[in-house]
Amino acid sequence: MTTTELRRPKPWVLPLGLLVTAFLAFSLPPYLGLDSARSRIPAPTGWYYPVLVTHIGFATIAMVTCALQIWPWLRREHPAVHRRTGRVYVFAGAIPASIAGFVIALAAPFGPVGAVSNVLLATLWFGCTVQGYRLARARRFGEHRRWMARSFALCMSIISNRIWGVLWAAVLTPQLDTTFGGSELALGQAIAGITTWTGWVLPLLAAEWWLGRGRRRAVA
Repeated sequence: MTTTELRRPKPWVLPLGLLVTAFLAFSLPPYLGLDSARSRIPAPTGWYYPVLVTHIGFATIAMVTCALQIWPWLRREHPAVHRRTGRVYVFAGAIPASIAGFVIALAAPFGPVGAVSNVLLATLWFGCTVQGYRLARARRFGEHRRWMARSFALCMSIISNRIWGVLWAAVLTPQLDTTFGGSELALGQAIAGITTWTGWVLPLLAAEWWLGRGRRRAVA
């Protein structure tokens, strides 16, 4: 790859920034006043809402700093800023957000299928992030980028989750009186369960395909 190709602006940088900004502008307002009545997710226990808000706060930091981390220009022209932003992503974003996400997943009101998915998501996000940080500390930067690509996919999967939620609701809602016997609870749990699995599994598979594509190019 030539120097000109390396310095060429990446076409996905601006769309990603706009997508993250739009998502946060839509998702955050109900939680800014710390009013549980405005929560889009019903709180099944007294401790659930504070932990949910904690998760949302740290996840917001994670999304913003993660978007900055994969900006090639910032990484190339300002490596010190890239390193500092990376530490913020790890210690003030992904790690606390994934821990809080693990806790709320255990009590989320979306049924066992969604709970298992969210527990796995939180565990993998934590693990990929820690591994990526450890490799950076060991100056194994090639492997570091691979693990952080996985962490990025899991971090941003919340956006994919919302898109799949709309799709699965459109597909399954007409089956309320047939497949689900008129039970709105069963319908809601089915939508949530399928949504959360497709929400993070598909982005992670896409990341693995992209990483494998890079290796195939290197071999060729």
